[in-house]
Amino acid sequence: MNLKNLSKNDTIIAPASAPGMGAISVIRISGPKAISITQKFFKPFKQGKKLSDAQTHTAHFGEIHDGEKALDEVLINVFHDGKSFTGEETTEISCHGSTYITQSIVQLFVDAGIRAADAGEFTMRAYRNGKFDLSQAEAVADLIHSTSKASSQLALSQLKGGVSSEISKLREQLLNFASLIELELDFSEEDVEFADRTEFIKLVNNIQKLVQKLMTSFSLGNAIKNGLPVAIVGEPNVGKSTLLNALLEEDRAIVSDIAGTTRDAIEDELNIEGVTYRFIDTAGIRETSDVIENKGIEKTFQKMEQARVVMQLFDYSKTTKEDIEKVAEELSDKYPEKEILIILNKIDIVQKSTHEESKTKDAKRSELEDMMGKKEAEYDFKRIQNQFTIQNEKPNLSLIPISAKSEAGIKAIKDVLSSLVDLGQLNTGDIIISNARHYNSLKDANQSLDSVLHAMETGIPGDLLAIDIRAALHSLGEITGEITTDDLLGNIFGKFCIGK
Repeated sequence: MNLKNLSKNDTIIAPASAPGMGAISVIRISGPKAISITQKFFKPFKQGKKLSDAQTHTAHFGEIHDGEKALDEVLINVFHDGKSFTGEETTEISCHGSTYITQSIVQLFVDAGIRAADAGEFTMRAYRNGKFDLSQAEAVADLIHSTSKASSQLALSQLKGGVSSEISKLREQLLNFASLIELELDFSEEDVEFADRTEFIKLVNNIQKLVQKLMTSFSLGNAIKNGLPVAIVGEPNVGKSTLLNALLEEDRAIVSDIAGTTRDAIEDELNIEGVTYRFIDTAGIRETSDVIENKGIEKTFQKMEQARVVMQLFDYSKTTKEDIEKVAEELSDKYPEKEILIILNKIDIVQKSTHEESKTKDAKRSELEDMMGKKEAEYDFKRIQNQFTIQNEKPNLSLIPISAKSEAGIKAIKDVLSSLVDLGQLNTGDIIISNARHYNSLKDANQSLDSVLHAMETGIPGDLLAIDIRAALHSLGEITGEITTDDLLGNIFGKFCIGK
């Protein structure tokens, strides 16, 4: 966003609908001249109807004219000052979705002195005009970019003021006590104490607990908003690409018997019960002299670091139990904060069980087929899992036998992934933080509150205590926009799309 435009109150225009051809295109005009300039080019089919005389939230049918030339039949919505999305006088022109028509109408208004809007400028004006606070403004962008039921629900909760309300409560409590500390400073020569230190410590502890609770929620919120990154790793030819295709139910990745086919990370998304998961098929990990393949392997390790879930694939027909457990333990210890899924692939080519075991399996098969279908019933998943004790020893580790080729066990993977995101929290009314900026501000506030408590314990003078309190208030105020800078606003709204 152009920072020079932040303080301007001129009239702006931009298409508010997605670019490209469509049935309808919507052009938004906002500012003090919105109605008068629109009226200049609008010829209503009902004679005598002037836009300037129209009531707010009314629609008017007619044509947009460039001189005597009609550009298009349009429907114009009128919003009076203070009653629009931006809080300003606004008109919205609904025209046919031709790129040519849309551009022609926008150019007509620009030539008449109306300025083309910057990205996010409509929402920025809504914020500046008190229609909502900064966290709610950010929720508008999150709602537009939401790709799942969960992310949409989360953004809508923030738009309704869930985060704002919680932060304002915390800030108000802290502000009340801060004012007493400031009052003490005004009467420092009289050695009086307006603020009860014992009660203040209790208050700060309670505020800090709430701040930390909000910080903890960011892990879930970020996963819902941006999708849960899942790295699929393993040696060449263990079935990583086949697994990705099976999960996505389409041939997304190239499958080949030639080792090193996947040389770069291949990413795609899958929605599982309202949550987006970003699957990353990586290059097979092995020693090789191939420069290109080595770069792909380096990227594999980078993706493992970035992922929330690591799927380690093994060729179960060629890998010993000891080797599997060794790698599983190493991964679990190296990434204690990540979920580790040990995937035992190619169980379809593992040697058949003994004759007796086969008979037992056959006796159970009809029952399993009724429950799971023949594809799943062919394999005794439980027997394979019970060979491994490590999954019971590591809380962040799950072991799942599959046949990616026949798609057996794929549902079990999806069930485990789904269990990692507790969407029940969305329905409890608890506030969930999904914005990285909010998380960083909460982190700063938490550090300042630590300093406040330390100052109280060590008897630091009130003037120094006041500095730490102000720092905590500042960090919390940044979330809702009670404390802002032009640079901050420019950075936030510059990420919005044009027309919003």
